[in-house]
Amino acid sequence: MDPDPDRTPDLEAGGGVRPGSTPPDTPQTSGLSAPEPRTSNNFPPTGIGAIAAIVVLAAVFLAVAIAIIVTII
Repeated sequence: MDPDPDRTPDLEAGGGVRPGSTPPDTPQTSGLSAPEPRTSNNFPPTGIGAIAAIVVLAAVFLAVAIAIIVTII
């Protein structure tokens, strides 16, 4: 439920607030508080294994599909 505008302190008729009625700006911090660990740019071995398994599975599927089509013809 929204607060009643008539009872909100420092609220002007148009809905704005008077200068100085708002809280001060929060301080801005730049940079990180702690150094980030260095990341590696290498592709993980499990990813290579997964891609190899998918390629082998696709090759087997293709070979079986061709074998079925050849036996039908």
